[in-house]
Amino acid sequence: MKKIYTIILSFFSLLVVSQNEQLAQNYFDKGEFDKAASLYEEIEKKQPNNFYFTQKLVACFQGLKQFSKAEKLLLSKKEANNQPIIFVELGYNAQLEKDQNKADLYYKKALDVVAKQPNYAYQIGQAYEQKSLLLQAYSTYEIAQKTNSSMNFDYQMALLQGQMGNLDVMVVKLLDYSYANINSTLSVQNQLVFFMQDDAENVFANSLKKELLLRTQKTQDIYWNQFLSWLYINLKEYNKAFIQEKSIYKRNPESFDDIIQLAQICVNEKETETAQAIFEFILQNTTDESTILNAQYFLLKNEIETAKPETYSLIQAKFETFLSQYGNSPYAIDLRILAAHFKAFYLNDFEKAKVLLEATMEMPINIRQKAKVKMELADVFVFNEKFNQAIIYYAQIQNDLPNDEFSHEASMRMAKTSFFKKDFNWAKKQAGELKQASTQLIANDAVELFLLISDNSAEDSLQVALQDFSKADLLEYQNKPKDALEAFLQILEKHKGQSIEAGTLYKVGKNYEKLGNFAKAIGYYQTILDNHKDGIYIDEALFYSAEIYKTQLNDLEKAKNLYEKVVLEHPDSIYFTEARKQYRQLRGDKQQGI
Repeated sequence: MKKIYTIILSFFSLLVVSQNEQLAQNYFDKGEFDKAASLYEEIEKKQPNNFYFTQKLVACFQGLKQFSKAEKLLLSKKEANNQPIIFVELGYNAQLEKDQNKADLYYKKALDVVAKQPNYAYQIGQAYEQKSLLLQAYSTYEIAQKTNSSMNFDYQMALLQGQMGNLDVMVVKLLDYSYANINSTLSVQNQLVFFMQDDAENVFANSLKKELLLRTQKTQDIYWNQFLSWLYINLKEYNKAFIQEKSIYKRNPESFDDIIQLAQICVNEKETETAQAIFEFILQNTTDESTILNAQYFLLKNEIETAKPETYSLIQAKFETFLSQYGNSPYAIDLRILAAHFKAFYLNDFEKAKVLLEATMEMPINIRQKAKVKMELADVFVFNEKFNQAIIYYAQIQNDLPNDEFSHEASMRMAKTSFFKKDFNWAKKQAGELKQASTQLIANDAVELFLLISDNSAEDSLQVALQDFSKADLLEYQNKPKDALEAFLQILEKHKGQSIEAGTLYKVGKNYEKLGNFAKAIGYYQTILDNHKDGIYIDEALFYSAEIYKTQLNDLEKAKNLYEKVVLEHPDSIYFTEARKQYRQLRGDKQQGI
């Protein structure tokens, strides 16, 4: 019982200390040093060997300008424990008291300890760094290395050079250190990224780039090409990164891993031209089946996105060639899905698309691959207006992968299918449940559909405008931009001034884009900006107008201004990140801020 009582007492004692420590820290953070000091004194008496609490109490005294009390406490600890770090604390206390001569004497004592016992260098150097005493910290590490050549503080000294503003010196020292300690490369790169974050005019990045280019020229070691490729990727200069990766491959043709990874980065960043060049290079230099199919998938997908009807037969011939050669490969699932999508949505061949997908489901594939096939099969059923069959497959995905992002996507497509069926109440209910989806794109689509149905049901109990919109929207889904455009234009005439107008203007703009009439597309987006300033399509109108001015009309100043509006006025938009990226690129990153 006595032991149990002792344990319980110790537990409650620790609990009280913990609570007092938190309360003391709260007072300290608020600048109420007298209250914090009172609590830290109590804690420090109970844990006299815990130097952390001594330091906190000293900081309280310093906050109260009670430097003599701080010095007295530190001297008592020095006498009891003889820790050399206390010299740093005493020197800093004297410096705060504006007695620099006294401070320098204590700092010299700390350095003298390091000269005799260099093992104290890390502890003392860290203490100096925490107090932003950078020169003293640098001297500490320098003395330790001179005294004991087996100790290495090159990394710490390099970073201190950077903090002292000697960035060129830091770059050279960090690169030397990373080359001598290859396992530390990631740590060095993380530090370099930290310095690049506030480098709005790319002064530091250009200095780093210059140093790396010199090293690639002086030596044939691919380490420097790899490092330079890493820098180009961080600067989003992917084509230059690809040049480095090709140079690395020529000297070390054993692996495509880094090149494939770069290609994937380019795909994610929508750097289509560079991605295409990389995949073409990969195809010329590999016999690995999975790599070949991955490259062919991207190249065909990219070709489809920009294809004209007159080239469809050539694309179909490519699919037939690849599927006859690789169609039964376990790596060909994505290629088979893409081929089926092309057959249905571009060649209008529903039956062949369905047969290909059903055959794919019979292959030995995992549950996620099967879900991808089912998703495409459901989409193909929607294309053919077999809505109930599509809903069955979407529901199967929900059951197979509950609470998965893929399941949320299936739910959104099911809601859209209900909309095409003109089952508006059910579509609204499904969209309402997805408004808080984890994926921003799905949540945005759900909100858009929910508001479209809600706004137009309120003023039109017969939902006539919604029925017309649903029909036109389905034509757009079926990749029939001319028919969809005509249907949406009729809605603008038939339901002029109604709630359906804003969404219809947006759809008209998008379909004019698909048909290559960019001037008319901008005109309809501008109508949204002029007449529907409070609507949900304002960020879309701004962003897509900017895209047209940038990529089609080469009016970069107008594009920049529109991207800026997205960034400044619509921070919650799904287009915010891309708009900011494009704005910074057009601005030339010459300014701070957005």
